[in-house]
Amino acid sequence: MRIWQESTKIGPRPGRMSPLGATFDGAGTNFAVFSEVAQLVELCLFDEDGTEERVPLREVDGFVHHIHLPDVGPGRRYGFRVHGPCRPERGERCNPNKLLLDPYAKAIEGEIHWDEALFPYRFGDVERRNDLDSAPYTAKSVVVNPYFDWGSDHPPRTPYHETVIYEAHVKGMTQTHPAIPEAIRGTYAALAHPAMVEYFVKLGVSAVELMPVHQFVQDHVLVQKGLSNYWGYNTIGFFAPHNAYCSSGQRGEQVQEFRSMVKSLHEAGIEVILDVVYNHTAEGNHLGPVLSFRGLDNAAYYRLSEQDPRFYWDTTGTGNSLRMNHPHTLQLIMDSLRYWVTEMHVDGFRFDLAATLARQFHEVERLSSFFDLVQQDPVISQVKLIAEPWDVGDGGYQVGNFPPLWTEWNGKYRDTVRDFWRGEGGTLGEFASRLTGSSDLYQSDGRRPYASVNFVTAHDGFTLRDLVSYDGKHNEANGEENRDGENHNRSWNCGVEGDTRDRDVLALRARQQRNLLATLLLSQGVPMLSHGDELGRTQHGNNNAYCQDGELAWIDWQNVSDGSELLDFTRRLITLRRDHPVFRRRRFFKGRVAQGRNTEGKDITWFTPAGREMNDTDWDTGFARSLMVHLNGMAITEPDLRGLRVADDSFLLLFNAHSEPLAFTLPEETGRWWAVEVDTAIPYTEYRPLIKGGSEVEVEARAMLVLRGHQDD
Repeated sequence: MRIWQESTKIGPRPGRMSPLGATFDGAGTNFAVFSEVAQLVELCLFDEDGTEERVPLREVDGFVHHIHLPDVGPGRRYGFRVHGPCRPERGERCNPNKLLLDPYAKAIEGEIHWDEALFPYRFGDVERRNDLDSAPYTAKSVVVNPYFDWGSDHPPRTPYHETVIYEAHVKGMTQTHPAIPEAIRGTYAALAHPAMVEYFVKLGVSAVELMPVHQFVQDHVLVQKGLSNYWGYNTIGFFAPHNAYCSSGQRGEQVQEFRSMVKSLHEAGIEVILDVVYNHTAEGNHLGPVLSFRGLDNAAYYRLSEQDPRFYWDTTGTGNSLRMNHPHTLQLIMDSLRYWVTEMHVDGFRFDLAATLARQFHEVERLSSFFDLVQQDPVISQVKLIAEPWDVGDGGYQVGNFPPLWTEWNGKYRDTVRDFWRGEGGTLGEFASRLTGSSDLYQSDGRRPYASVNFVTAHDGFTLRDLVSYDGKHNEANGEENRDGENHNRSWNCGVEGDTRDRDVLALRARQQRNLLATLLLSQGVPMLSHGDELGRTQHGNNNAYCQDGELAWIDWQNVSDGSELLDFTRRLITLRRDHPVFRRRRFFKGRVAQGRNTEGKDITWFTPAGREMNDTDWDTGFARSLMVHLNGMAITEPDLRGLRVADDSFLLLFNAHSEPLAFTLPEETGRWWAVEVDTAIPYTEYRPLIKGGSEVEVEARAMLVLRGHQDD
């Protein structure tokens, strides 16, 4: 370790308090870091041999400590040490023996090597201060080159109602793909590979939603078990792309590789949405390590217990929650979001446990400071904003309660669709609401059907194949004796738990997967597929694979054929949705004849299997598991984005969740002739003669039929 000697260097300059972080300007680097509690902040620079040089930051404006160093450029590793009070009982945890990551670091090198030196206390005695130096065991911030040739890159800006989201994991998506060079599998470069881009394009999705790519930490407890934080919901760097997903060993190269990935996907018309975790950090509770925020200004960044500031107020289940009513914490989040849009060109964000972001004090507040800031921000307000509308705190389930600018993961859609297809009674009314965009949740405040991001499965829970193959979770591999993960999955194993060779059970499971996919992709709102569901991916009953970085959680590309039945079925459904605006309306159905237009009846009509329009008694019948809906393509009243009125074909959707085949009578008033577009009882298309209105058509047990109106006699 060396102390900065001004006489042997080009003299440092005072620098600027903005922007925060390390900013290379071509002539040197400006360093700026916030800490209200610090008495002195030291910038620590690391040479190639690991020698540390400490530079005191003497200039302080608005609690921002800053300096400009002319001889420091891209690739230089650095960190901070903070001198100040260490009084946990008052929420103050400064300790200059802990090297701290820059909260604004654009790149981070290395990983956390778990050692006693990283913790604020000595093992075995939480009251004893730990002054061991953490520098040898922690990651380092890196100065990056901000310049990148974006060429003609521009955001696709796919309208919400035309969006189909594909949730993917950078590594799990690409780790075993045979067409991708082995050296780059599991990386940003792999997602940008032509084979992967072509797959997304042929599938028909318009956006890839990446599970966390902000720099995250491998949890100490998982490392001790020989496991890892595979999902990545353990952020330590809100500006830095996760370095383990970089194919290059060059320092800071993850930034450029991520940008190249975005550029490649944009060229194919595919948006990039990031799953972001601004509700907590990887530092955990009061027993957790000192890596960054805790050592810089604990009380500014974290929600502390009002009764005893030694402890953290936690609504995330991770040990801490960020303090959303502190201006510098809000600034950090807003600066991070803006950086990923302006400098990394991403197209939107999905906010993990977003209810925590609305907790300005204790209660969830729909109009908290965070949402006010987003609403007025000229950059962030223009991209896709998706909330996971719940957390684990009191009153944390907030589906339908986010501001109009936002869309939401619709957990009620997931639950209802699962219940309907597994044969639960009394679900018809709610199923109809979810199928048509959940107007009960979103219409009252002027939102549109696309406020609902519909999903049946996601990373958290069963895969689609497992949803129809297991009644209970099987998480033994996680090392928690199957105690972790959701217990109430609304799943059904179709008669046998897990793997089986029973052909009837396998046929039913395949049909159920097609039912769920067809319902999802033909519902109003924004559909989201979970990666690999279209390929029949299984986790063998594990519904909480957050710690499984291996074959259990990766897509098994070796056993996937491009012509597989389920993949082809999914592609056909996405194409059907794309080609017919009646499945992706911009406004809710009215359920009545449009005024002032020559339409042929109501925009939507619900029928019993007998072909009679449903009444209140029909909706309330607890044992009913079947219904029919007419979507009138001629009754689309809203103009498209070009201002043109768009008419479409009409469709009849016949749902039979009953355990026996059922005859449906096609209502004569809805059309003279009908062609079969989709039959979930079979995985492929086949020619069938036109069906005349008024006639009967049989729908297989637990199956769905999609009929398109035909004008021919």
